[in-house]
Amino acid sequence: MEQRRFGATDLIVSAVGFGTWPIGNTGNYGRSDDDEAMNAVRAALDAGVTCFDTAANYGGGHSEELLGTALGARRRDIVLVTKGGIVFDPAGKTIRRDSGREHLTWCIESSLARLGTEYLDLFLIHWPDTGTPMAEAMETMAGFVRAGKTRYIGVSNFNAAQVQECLDALPDDVPLVTEQVGYNLFDRRWEREVFPLCGRNNVGIMAYGPLAHGLLAGAYTKDSTFEAADWRASGNVFGQPLLAPGNFGRNLAVVDALTAMATRHGTTLPQLALAWVLANRAVTVALVGARTPAELEAAIATTNTVLSPEMIAELDTIMEGAAGQTTAVPG
Repeated sequence: MEQRRFGATDLIVSAVGFGTWPIGNTGNYGRSDDDEAMNAVRAALDAGVTCFDTAANYGGGHSEELLGTALGARRRDIVLVTKGGIVFDPAGKTIRRDSGREHLTWCIESSLARLGTEYLDLFLIHWPDTGTPMAEAMETMAGFVRAGKTRYIGVSNFNAAQVQECLDALPDDVPLVTEQVGYNLFDRRWEREVFPLCGRNNVGIMAYGPLAHGLLAGAYTKDSTFEAADWRASGNVFGQPLLAPGNFGRNLAVVDALTAMATRHGTTLPQLALAWVLANRAVTVALVGARTPAELEAAIATTNTVLSPEMIAELDTIMEGAAGQTTAVPG
């Protein structure tokens, strides 16, 4: 497994990381079996995956608990990432954002307990809270580093102006290490401003949803439906109506064209999609969610797929047929 470094730090991770939102098992991202989910985590460890990402509100903390149990003594061998700053109900549904000192402190302490660890490698603010001064949030986060609760800090889903605020507010001895955003062939919104800013400041990108939340995994057909509690049931994928009526069929046709291209080049659709994400030099790690060891297998060979300039041009041409894409970043 290819290894990559976050900026100028000593934090090194596998190019493909394990994302745990799908194993929260509350129905808001489908259903999973807890035993199979833990087997998937262990299979990832055996395959050389060293970056594991979770969050307090993935299943109301359930994903953190499962991950901590599955890692066991091997926790010391990996880079453990979690996120806080969300007030949620027990089903993991977001109520509001809160990056105030008191709530962030409660978040990190609760996550450490659920994960069964004394420290995190990376602690992120999950979504920007415009009601809390950025200076206060960054002071709190820097305090976590100094207290040894986390080695490094980062943010998730922050626009360029918000990332710059963080950079300006942090002291020199506590760097902002990462920005975690959604990034895939259907979603290139963050390339415009966030990627260049992060590149100039040694902030590595953690790309979630590199398989477009199942669309680029080949998991959907024209007859696919979602449970009412599933966030994808609205057809909206982080502000882009990719799965909405009128767009879904067109995007499935794009997926068919991508699959045909992957076959011609001796690879698979997920590997092609992940290789495209990892080809961007701003990206440190692509996070793939897996409920079972079998689902993991489609991703772990990704770094063996090398895209030529001609292949990248072909991908761009195919993606011209996509529907529902927007330019505004989610906020």
